[in-house]
Amino acid sequence: MTRVLFVCLGNICRSPSAQGVFERRLRDRGLAERFEVDSAGTGDWHVGNPPDRRAIAAARKRGYEIAGLRARQVSVADFQRFDLILAMDQSNLSNLRRLVPAGARARTELFMHFAPGLPIEVPDPYYGGDDGFEQVLDMLEQAADGLIERCLEQA
Repeated sequence: MTRVLFVCLGNICRSPSAQGVFERRLRDRGLAERFEVDSAGTGDWHVGNPPDRRAIAAARKRGYEIAGLRARQVSVADFQRFDLILAMDQSNLSNLRRLVPAGARARTELFMHFAPGLPIEVPDPYYGGDDGFEQVLDMLEQAADGLIERCLEQA
């Protein structure tokens, strides 16, 4: 089983959207049983809260259901539990790398590495309009497909 954790700042926009997209793409390909998927934030401001209402609405329009997810903060234990911890941007990747304990199992990198040709960072749509959430989903869908392909190649 491959364990994947998606990480953004507050775990209410980008990372729960990435989790929803990736889980649905896995189900559509009959691969869900081969993966454990979760999301978290490097900050603790939204712990216990559902995703942003705009993220829920944008995801739902595309058939992704994320309303049941609840924000949590990354923990040191995540570095042993997960194989891949995928950050949405360089700032969160840097924050994650400061937390990595000795002997960590997880590999940390940017999620968008799996979508060559697209920007390397997923922009935070929180302070923008609804179109930002659509743009984020476009990017996440391509990266999710790339990640699935990479995992299948390495299996």
